[in-house]
Amino acid sequence: MEQNLKTERNSQAGNVNTVKHSRSTILAQTVKTGIIKSNLIPMWAGLALGMYKNQMSLMENIPAILFATIGSALVIGAAGAFNNVYDRDIDAIMPRTQNRPTVTGEMTAKATLYLAIAMLVSGIGVLALASPLAALFGFLGVFLYVVPYTMWTKRRTIYNTEVGSFSGAVPPLIGWAAVSSDVTHPALIGLYLVMVIWQMPHFYAIAIRKHADYEAASVPMLPVVKGMRRTYYQTNFYLILLILSSFLFGSLSIGIMLVALILSVAWLIMSIYGYHSNKDQVKWATKMFVFSLLHMTILFTTVIVYSLVGVIFKLY
Repeated sequence: MEQNLKTERNSQAGNVNTVKHSRSTILAQTVKTGIIKSNLIPMWAGLALGMYKNQMSLMENIPAILFATIGSALVIGAAGAFNNVYDRDIDAIMPRTQNRPTVTGEMTAKATLYLAIAMLVSGIGVLALASPLAALFGFLGVFLYVVPYTMWTKRRTIYNTEVGSFSGAVPPLIGWAAVSSDVTHPALIGLYLVMVIWQMPHFYAIAIRKHADYEAASVPMLPVVKGMRRTYYQTNFYLILLILSSFLFGSLSIGIMLVALILSVAWLIMSIYGYHSNKDQVKWATKMFVFSLLHMTILFTTVIVYSLVGVIFKLY
């Protein structure tokens, strides 16, 4: 009887391992829909800010909003698919990525590559309907993510996060460029710099939480190569830069500047207090990660709401 129960349990375990995902799930994992959704928020912030600062009508820019949204989703998804193709060898090693379709075989490398190319071409085409500059930024974002980050620095240097941050901060540029060709406004530069700087403490926290994964795959993330203390100091360095960058929003709104400033100061205080009061580094990193998501969501939602209220009620 006991032997039969063991056989039955083993059979059930085998069935679980061979369960295939639905086509929609496979597609979502291949193009990383979670990343697409999170990157659309700063894109909308750039777009709303562009309409507000250039005194534009919301209704007249509905087509540009749709083109920017669809085009951005396509190019961001293309970047994720390209990344899945190139990184499938290390994805097979790390537990958090072992279920990706390019690892399990549910998506072949060739099919994923064709999908990435199709999404990139169509995404750039849709962005071009909003403006050629938006299309250029869309292409630039994918290129920076795939070549300098994924193919060059990710496996070679601890500064891979810094290199990757430049592509990760492109969405607000796409949004602004969809409605305006002037990309020199201090408020837009503030959005871009905040996104560049924000990514360092955000991804350092992820690297601490997934330290074993990156170490097993020989990915030289800062905590893996330089240790926790160096990561802590570098995190605080970027949080100080984030505080200073908050003042760039002063040209847009004192209120938004204060929101950015308060969020960044709170993040730094949390970092310092949490690190010294909690011996569990993973718990500290988890709190830092969660707050990074709150920081991004609150700040960019504030920019969107402020800009749209100004556009709708003509508060220039």
